[in-house]
Amino acid sequence: MADDRIAILVDSCTDVPKEYRDRYHMYVVPLMIIYKDAQYHDGVDIQPEEVFARFSEEIPTTSLPSPAEVGEVFKQIKADGYDKVIAVLISSGLSGTYEMVSGFGSSPEGLDVHYVDTKNIGIGSGFSAIRAGELIEQGLPFAEVCRSVEEAARSTKLFFCVSTLEYLVKGGRIGQVAGMVGSILDLKPVISCNEDGIYYTVAKARGRKKSLKLALDTALAFAKGSKRYNITVMHGDARAEADELLAELKVHLPEFGYTIEGQITPALVVHTGPGLIGVGVQRLD
Repeated sequence: MADDRIAILVDSCTDVPKEYRDRYHMYVVPLMIIYKDAQYHDGVDIQPEEVFARFSEEIPTTSLPSPAEVGEVFKQIKADGYDKVIAVLISSGLSGTYEMVSGFGSSPEGLDVHYVDTKNIGIGSGFSAIRAGELIEQGLPFAEVCRSVEEAARSTKLFFCVSTLEYLVKGGRIGQVAGMVGSILDLKPVISCNEDGIYYTVAKARGRKKSLKLALDTALAFAKGSKRYNITVMHGDARAEADELLAELKVHLPEFGYTIEGQITPALVVHTGPGLIGVGVQRLD
């Protein structure tokens, strides 16, 4: 067993479910949800349902975690007796969160910190944080945990569909997803993050139903050849479709280690709007 006392730090948009945050004692720095009259901590004092309910009157914006709050989290980690930290963060290609948090350097509060730019978003990033928890629980030394988590980040893909590109465009997160020429054709993109952690169009299908099937097929193709993997279907106010896709995913990939399902965090809701479906696979071999 290693003597390292390793803490896990994540931002709220890694979207790690509470059961895993609790199990592995993860420290979370929340992004901010900004309305004209108030601001909220992502997933702390505002929930996804509230964002959806208010869309008709206002589409909020998001901002980075407060540097002061990040500093306080590092202080708390130190006070709790840890000496090392693995910080698992959403893609630097989609958010300034990685740059801001990693700006605290390699030894804030005297801690030895390794920052992981997952080049991913949502549970696509969160899978890597959970992997860190598993490895720490197994007693692996810090250097091995860091290496394996970096590897896990490169072996995880999330493929998602949105009802409209409006929210990605408004939030400036459109990346390399070309605007759909002719919405008349009802062409819907399946979106993922490329190796630079920027959104791009994986494929296009006509209509919602076909695009969801294409997302599923793309995830299955990514999983092909793996004997050890974890799976996910996350949604934004689209539970019935998500449940149906997850059931099908389990039929095709029955040997999964664990599955993660549920509604995405409020900050992700802001940028994707209602109707998001994300199908993902983390390969472990």
